[in-house]
Amino acid sequence: MAYQALYRVWRSQRFDDIVGQKTVTQTLKNALSQHKTSHAYLFTGPRGTGKTSAAKIFAKAINCPNQVDGEPCNECHICKAITEGRLNDVIEIDAASNNGVDEIREIREKVKYAPTQVSYKVYIIDEVHMLSTGAFNALLKTLEEPPQNVLFILATTEPHKIPATIISRTQRFDFKRIQTEDIVEHLGYILNDMDYAYDEQSLYIIARAAEGGMRDALSLLDQALSFSDERLTEQDALQVTGSLTHEMMDQYLTDCANGEVEAALAGVQKILSEGKEANRFIEDVLLYSRDLLIYKQAPEFLNLQRGYVSEGFKQLASELTNDKIYRYIDLLSETQQQLKVSTHATVYLEVVTVKLAKLRINVPNDVPVASGQVAIAPEQLVQLQQQLEALQQELAEVKQNGVTLSSTTPQVQSAKTKPSQFKLPKGLVYNVLKEATRESLRETQDVWGDLLQMLSTRERGMIRNSHPVAASNTEVVVTFDSDFVCHMLNNDDSLQQAIQMNLQRLIQKPLKAVFIPEVSWAMLRNDYLKEHPFEKKQEATISPDVQVAEIDQQQASQEVVEKAIEFFGEELVEISEE
Repeated sequence: MAYQALYRVWRSQRFDDIVGQKTVTQTLKNALSQHKTSHAYLFTGPRGTGKTSAAKIFAKAINCPNQVDGEPCNECHICKAITEGRLNDVIEIDAASNNGVDEIREIREKVKYAPTQVSYKVYIIDEVHMLSTGAFNALLKTLEEPPQNVLFILATTEPHKIPATIISRTQRFDFKRIQTEDIVEHLGYILNDMDYAYDEQSLYIIARAAEGGMRDALSLLDQALSFSDERLTEQDALQVTGSLTHEMMDQYLTDCANGEVEAALAGVQKILSEGKEANRFIEDVLLYSRDLLIYKQAPEFLNLQRGYVSEGFKQLASELTNDKIYRYIDLLSETQQQLKVSTHATVYLEVVTVKLAKLRINVPNDVPVASGQVAIAPEQLVQLQQQLEALQQELAEVKQNGVTLSSTTPQVQSAKTKPSQFKLPKGLVYNVLKEATRESLRETQDVWGDLLQMLSTRERGMIRNSHPVAASNTEVVVTFDSDFVCHMLNNDDSLQQAIQMNLQRLIQKPLKAVFIPEVSWAMLRNDYLKEHPFEKKQEATISPDVQVAEIDQQQASQEVVEKAIEFFGEELVEISEE
């Protein structure tokens, strides 16, 4: 006898043989054993999940004289005739090639005749969604009121293309994708029955490549057996499926994680030169990244699906942060979509490789970022580390030698902050103070909180600690606690536009913001008052600010003294009046 493909040899002949569809098969068996069958059924689901097999088993079971608990005997002449496709009362129709009105009209004429050999005449229409609109309309009346002892079973992979009027006249059963472990178990059963040696990991590779379809898994297994030599190995399965080895993916993502762009690109070229497809490459790396994330959260769950975890995989999972894996998955998914419409697959692979290798995530692992927060840039982190070291050194000197404070507290200010490299926009601040009014400042302060809520998350995170301290009809001076951020904000045109646009909505004034460090505000304000004596008319609008400035300075000095005593101890603090 000629060789038959595995998916034909091992096609399910009983409901219990159908893998991974327990809910569907048990419902059909109960309906058959209790004689509560319907006149029309709709089987939907992905390819290779058992829809057509279930339809033929149902046709056998409903006509089998030796049926037991809804299962056909597969021994009587009726079961054998249906299995071999010889029974005239069980008609299989491929709707892809018989989708016209004439074919359906022919069915309408033939259903009037009673079955000749069995109790029920069964029509199995595969890929029913391919029928034309006219054909569906022609089928509609027959489905609604079929002749006695006639049964329709419709099978499709795309139920959304079937008219609702057809679906409402059928009992619908949804076949789901088969789990990886179920496919592996069934493939292992087949190989054991064939007495064929195999590596268990090879079955996991085939099962994952099948993407939930048993027929695809059996076809791949058939190829792998033809390729292998007396034993099915992991390498045989990788060659047949076109998948990447664990070592390839370990090395590729390790190079990307370490920022080794040249090594990662060389790895891509090597993989493609071995005949791997670009789409398959991206899909494998995407699944690998997903596995890394699952392993970090639920390792036992991953072991059930993957079957094997290499040492390189474990090391990579421990080194990569969750946030970095999230970004890997996003970038790979975007590239997967781009490859579907591109003729330059290699270019996209190289681009995504560079992106993965250059990706920098500075948020610590498993630490959630609150809404509005911004990850610290590397250069800012270095600056903060330098400032911290300087403050620690100064603190050690203070504890050893004590501290001397004056009423103007220049020493405390110099100890508190190092000289800034940020160039103060003195001219811009003076222009604001020249036209500043108490009313404009209060008006701006009242809506500043609302303004922050109107900005984007990034913008709100950058200026969340800002405070308006002086305002005119065209500009506002805003203090901030970081020199570095002030410099960045003053050069951010998009942020300036957002502030102006939203202030226009809130107070009908498109104010431009000038950001300065908080520690420099008092000095700039006092310098301006010394350099620009006010006339009586000007004092009416600005002098309240000046008075407040003097009061603020005194209060600040007192607060600094109290904080110094609280921090260093009264015995180390000496207050001098100069």
